Amino acid sequence: MSIVRRLDHTRYRVNDLERSVQFYREVLGLEEVRRHKSPRGSELAFLKAPESDELIELCYFPNSGPVAVQEDLTHLAFIVDSLEAFGKHLQSLGLEFSDGPTMKDDGSGGFAFVDAPEGYEVELIQRS
Repeated sequence: MSIVRRLDHTRYRVNDLERSVQFYREVLGLEEVRRHKSPRGSELAFLKAPESDELIELCYFPNSGPVAVQEDLTHLAFIVDSLEAFGKHLQSLGLEFSDGPTMKDDGSGGFAFVDAPEGYEVELIQRS
């Protein structure tokens, strides 16, 4: 029996590759690990979080038409040390949470969301 071994990457198609890469690098602190053009002509940028092995692949392929993300379709979730500190980081960039933060009553942490370009949601999770 053949089974999968691990998650390698998740792809999100975008309308503006440079704007999206800038968001994931500057707002979330991801590292761009490589970039190339696919055989069909897609422009691809791969990014990763400092403590993760899995990659996020941002794909620019205008031949498929404009990207229109449906509300609550999908999101990426990242662990942060502090939602309060992340909120201050967002403010320093002229941004704000799109939802939250919502802290759990038992003090075990909380979560918040910020909108990435194209309307993709990004969840930030604080675990105490």
